[in-house]
Amino acid sequence: MCGIVGLFLKNPELEPALGTLLSGMLATMTERGPDSAGFAVYGPDTVGVKLTLRGADSEMLREAVQALSAHLGGETQTVMRDTHAVLVIDPARMDEAKAWLAHHRPEIDLVGFGRRMEIFKETGLPASVAARFDLAGMAGTHGIGHTRMATESAVTTNGAHPFSTGADECLVHNGSLSNPNDLRRRLEREGLRFATRNDTEVAAGYLTWRMREGASLAEALEAGLSDLDGFYTFVVGTRTGFAVLRDPIACKPAVMAETDDYVAFGSEYRVLVGLPGIDAARVFEPEPAKVYAWERH
Repeated sequence: MCGIVGLFLKNPELEPALGTLLSGMLATMTERGPDSAGFAVYGPDTVGVKLTLRGADSEMLREAVQALSAHLGGETQTVMRDTHAVLVIDPARMDEAKAWLAHHRPEIDLVGFGRRMEIFKETGLPASVAARFDLAGMAGTHGIGHTRMATESAVTTNGAHPFSTGADECLVHNGSLSNPNDLRRRLEREGLRFATRNDTEVAAGYLTWRMREGASLAEALEAGLSDLDGFYTFVVGTRTGFAVLRDPIACKPAVMAETDDYVAFGSEYRVLVGLPGIDAARVFEPEPAKVYAWERH
């Protein structure tokens, strides 16, 4: 059992409040996932590319970021947030930075990358995780979050969502896939690489592969209905988009609300009650096997 939240803002005037709203939604899902939590926030575009890096502790991470910055000639900007750091670099040096980290600092995880996306996740109660990274102080157009109850694996940060396998792409998942190993082998033959054995990372990789082949986010999710076997609810973020998909049985709980100002998702209705204008929102349960997608350019 896990909890999922998502918020996509249509009204730019709400962007400064994104982190505050998402933080409250995440904390409300504590009972569905008290052992770890994570979230992705889509903030302003950068000229460079943002690398979200994670270390076992802040000092180890700080030293690694300083060494990488020195290797790149100081052409970086860094924001430290507890055990994570967001490093902005020249996009042309992305592959070089990844190779340097793999060779010189293999203990540092690349959690995600992109022009807008930042991802943070750790073990602990959702409210504590949100506070550690100051989610309430973040602004942006949209964000997704996840609270985890580890029923089939150890309680580790590597098991926390969101998972990201492509630029500005990430996914959170409630449920379980029955064919992740077969899909992982298939995707590895297509050049994708995975950091964990988590089935959610495979689902994220599948969408990355589909979109790399030219599919839109909605088209990639539509194709997933044939290729992804199991029971699942996905909430997905991209640089400009936000989408929701439930499997054809839809056994996992889900509720959505839409107003002129936003679209919100929660595993339970109580996630939505603190949102502005919720009394006038169109509240509905997303249908099985139907893609719901929104975009802002």
